[in-house]
Amino acid sequence: MSTKADFNAEEWSKLVEAPLLAGLRVSEASGGGKIREAMAIAKVYAAARKEQGDSALLDEIAASPPGISEGASGDDLGTVVSARLREALQIVDEKSPEDSDAYRGFVVTVARAAAEAHEEGGFIGIGGRKISDEEAAALNEIQAEVDAAT
Repeated sequence: MSTKADFNAEEWSKLVEAPLLAGLRVSEASGGGKIREAMAIAKVYAAARKEQGDSALLDEIAASPPGISEGASGDDLGTVVSARLREALQIVDEKSPEDSDAYRGFVVTVARAAAEAHEEGGFIGIGGRKISDEEAAALNEIQAEVDAAT
């Protein structure tokens, strides 16, 4: 199993950044509940980590404060997320194939937590849906990226 020491600073940044970007992509898709969704993304790092089995790599990713490096201004968030997610998946596949499935699961779990953090629609909490159509579409895009990279 790999650890942070097996990656250079740029690679590590991409590995830590990709799950956060996936969560932000889903959060951006719907327009409501940004604060709850951001809090859910932060909380889910530890919770999602527990769901992915034994992985020193994910332990270190979950312990690293997520951050985002700047992208080109004017870039569509979906495009940026897709590109950076592909880069991170390629890095983990090349340097830590034994952690690849767990990392993929972690990315999807973080994105799903953001989607489920805020009920969409309805009136004063009645009749809303856990995941909006826009969030579901963003989740499907992220899942497709994760699946395509295998």
